[in-house]
Amino acid sequence: MYIHAVSHYLPTQVISNEHFTELNGLSSEWIIERTGIEERRKAAPEENTNTMTLDVVRALQAKTDLSTIDLIVGATYTPYDTIVSLAHEAQHELGIADIPVVSISTACSSLINAIEVVEGYFALNKATRALVIVSEHNTAYNNDRDTVSGHLWGDGAAALLITKERQSDSDFEIKALLTGGAAHTAKATTAVVLKPIDGGVVMPSGRDVFINACQYMPKASLQVLDRCGLTLADVDYVLPHQANLRISRNVMNTLGLPEEKLISNIQRYGNTGCAGCGIALSENWDTFKKGEHIVITVFGGGYSYGAMLIEA
Repeated sequence: MYIHAVSHYLPTQVISNEHFTELNGLSSEWIIERTGIEERRKAAPEENTNTMTLDVVRALQAKTDLSTIDLIVGATYTPYDTIVSLAHEAQHELGIADIPVVSISTACSSLINAIEVVEGYFALNKATRALVIVSEHNTAYNNDRDTVSGHLWGDGAAALLITKERQSDSDFEIKALLTGGAAHTAKATTAVVLKPIDGGVVMPSGRDVFINACQYMPKASLQVLDRCGLTLADVDYVLPHQANLRISRNVMNTLGLPEEKLISNIQRYGNTGCAGCGIALSENWDTFKKGEHIVITVFGGGYSYGAMLIEA
């Protein structure tokens, strides 16, 4: 599989740490020390998961032709509409009839799982050109006054055109990907939850999330490299789920890789859920050099995890 093009969308409103200082008494220095986050983006009142999907699809259309896609896979855990999914919204916008349209959620791991769904369709010869969209409206479900996790969240979206055959020399090859779940562990189903009719997003066991994210993201990264017959010496960049800068640095330390190889945007955008890695990939797309290897590794609520190796 190949990533032919990628785009991202971010709302214009910037929420600084000072907002939470005024609201909760949390100092900017404390938030940065604990999370690395300096500011985040918040969707406007008229924006939602589906409108951000339309914005990011239009941004992708400006880069490549989407008229011949034959599969759409959308991913979010913060839906605007639980019936008309963001994938349906994208199909309606593009006006393409009679193609499979799928919407999934594996929390913050959903980007890798969405691409794995594409892999299945490609393997069964049911599709050859897939549009993958990840969009999160965290602030719609967040409680800013929650001193545990209210300051973590931001909004944004990303879209990728993935093809079965190489379209151009500038395509990124997906060398391998894997996903898994660690919901068998004690706090997996309670550590971080979003119950729309019962209080929104809360994180009662943040330390357990931290510990498991630091365990599973390096583990998955090593496994995906091993599948390709590569080692850590072959890795040029690591793009982990943008949950917490301390987690990202811990992942790099566990892998024994220098921080210069870490790709991070959480400082500017907060935790943008399953859209975070897609946004960062889009932002850095033009800086990667031919032949470089990038490991994308994720961990999400319900303790889903995964990793993908791509080659520029």
